[in-house]
Amino acid sequence: MNLSFFIASRYFRSKKKRNFITVLSRISMIGVAVGTMALVVVLSVFNGLEDLVRSLYASFDAELKVEATLGKSFSVDEAWLRSIQELEGVEVVTEVIEDNALFKYRDFQHLARLKGVSGNYLDHERFGRGYVWGDLSLGTDLQPKAIVGRGVGFFLSMDLDNEFEMLQVFYPKAPRSAGTIDPSQMYNSNVLRPSAFFSVDKEFDDNYIIAPLDFVSKLLNYGEKRTSLEIKVAENHSIQKVKRKLRDHLGGEFSVKDTDEQHAGLLRTIKIEKLFVFITLSFILAVASFNIFFSLSMMAIEKRRDTAILLAIGAKKGLIKSIYIKQGAIIAFTGAAIGLILGFLLVWAQDTFGMVSLGIASSVIENYPVKMVWTDFLWTSMAVIAITFIAAYRPALIAASVKSNEL
Repeated sequence: MNLSFFIASRYFRSKKKRNFITVLSRISMIGVAVGTMALVVVLSVFNGLEDLVRSLYASFDAELKVEATLGKSFSVDEAWLRSIQELEGVEVVTEVIEDNALFKYRDFQHLARLKGVSGNYLDHERFGRGYVWGDLSLGTDLQPKAIVGRGVGFFLSMDLDNEFEMLQVFYPKAPRSAGTIDPSQMYNSNVLRPSAFFSVDKEFDDNYIIAPLDFVSKLLNYGEKRTSLEIKVAENHSIQKVKRKLRDHLGGEFSVKDTDEQHAGLLRTIKIEKLFVFITLSFILAVASFNIFFSLSMMAIEKRRDTAILLAIGAKKGLIKSIYIKQGAIIAFTGAAIGLILGFLLVWAQDTFGMVSLGIASSVIENYPVKMVWTDFLWTSMAVIAITFIAAYRPALIAASVKSNEL
């Protein structure tokens, strides 16, 4: 068997008409390398975007969020809140009241989301990713202050340095009498002092104003009701383990969501896009591997006489098949290895030096985010192996169908 393989290799390395097949094989190798490199780079960009979305939302959202499974709000008391605070792994419990309200500043009006938070809100290390302008403070009971999204501040033309202009807040209420014509019976109103702007993501920047919990509770007539609780997990504790403890402690009346679950739809969309991009580039890689099919098919046709000699001296058809499949594997694996290395180097260079910029001056990051994940390399390699086997199998069957009497 080894002697037959040696003879086969000698025949296949003959110089007769070898140049064209060699060029075609090299083109196949380049095509596989470029396709593999593109797969690695594009998948790494999607990983980077997913990580960026997570980090931006983590700057605004809580690590764990507790909400009622039924209804908009739920009642709280000191004993119940203390029982949550005393759970192992829970560091900070922030009470939240959140609802839509109308805001007016000078002659400008804007409908946005008013988020009332307890005094420990900033202990969650908020806005770690993003920008903040002004005094990041919620003020006092006598002078409550607001932390305003940059987009809301733009819509209302706010000036943080103007100490005389206040932010007016209006919230509708049910009138005492259905026939009243007194506008003051239709809404609650109060004023806030804008103290800072934040910029994390357009979704938050254009829609949120953060204010003290007591201020919002009085304005919205919530009393001891809350719309959610935001939990910060202590260091060296697993978020998932603390989430399970909270679910067991609170029961089925409450849902406990981590940051991914709070934005499950968006993250699912990114993963689906990544999957379809992987499938699309795999098809492109399959098209590039057609050169492997053509080069091996031409080799099988040109070497029919040599193959017949191998069969005549006792070579098995399985050996003939393996020769062509191995030839295709050499071309594909070499191209894949080159592509993986080039893809790794490109992603590393982008991550280290930021070669490709986003081109957005106001963005929280300057360059396209990338992140390498070993599973992407694994799935890319498996796709190359599958495509190579399919491309080389048919020429191998053609070569194995030669009869020994065709000498």
